[in-house]
Amino acid sequence: MGAEAKPNECGKNSGHRFAVVIPVYNHGITVKAVVLGAVKLGFPVIVVDDGSTDITPQRLQGIPGIRVMTHEQNLGKGAALMTGFRVAAEMADFAITMDADGQHFPTDALAMIAAVPKGKKALVIGYRKQMENASVPWTSRMGRRFSNLWITASGGPGIRDSQSGFRIYPLPETLNLRTRARRYQFEVEVLVKAHRNKLAVIEVPIRVAYPVDRVSHFHPFIDFLRNSATFSRLIFRRIVGLV
Repeated sequence: MGAEAKPNECGKNSGHRFAVVIPVYNHGITVKAVVLGAVKLGFPVIVVDDGSTDITPQRLQGIPGIRVMTHEQNLGKGAALMTGFRVAAEMADFAITMDADGQHFPTDALAMIAAVPKGKKALVIGYRKQMENASVPWTSRMGRRFSNLWITASGGPGIRDSQSGFRIYPLPETLNLRTRARRYQFEVEVLVKAHRNKLAVIEVPIRVAYPVDRVSHFHPFIDFLRNSATFSRLIFRRIVGLV
């Protein structure tokens, strides 16, 4: 069990409570360092193992101050996030999410926390300024451009980094958005649903790194088809006036 949620120095003025949610699937090489970095933020840390078949479970053993939730089989990143949100909602007003592949710097969460409006709920996205660098995988760059365009067409907010996994989600509001996608597409659908439900969406610049041993489960062709299906559904709902 993690510690009781509490605001850190950046959150004290607002009185908001934060918890960290980290979805994990076969990130045995990088997950321990990511989780230890998150623990240093001083918030409860919830790790959701989405059916890992590698050494991930062993790497999580013995890390103090975390709570591990386990899916018996792989259900998708969105499903893992929702599991984490349900646990976090019992102790926090916001869930800070970060990826387990080591691309994020946990301390950047402090600037994101500072951007949360005092006394209000908002969804904060860590905007990766370095995404146009040649060192960034081309699939990530092209995927972000495609996603940004179609989020706007779907009635979502005009943003620069719709695929960043480093975010702060308001609770329980996010749980009540009735999202359907449960894999990577959750992260784009939730932006559209949040915007349509009058939740502010804020972007804050963050750093990003792509370690040599980073593991990605993004499949360009399959996820392109899934993204297309999700955006088609969202655009249809916009046309017929459904939230």
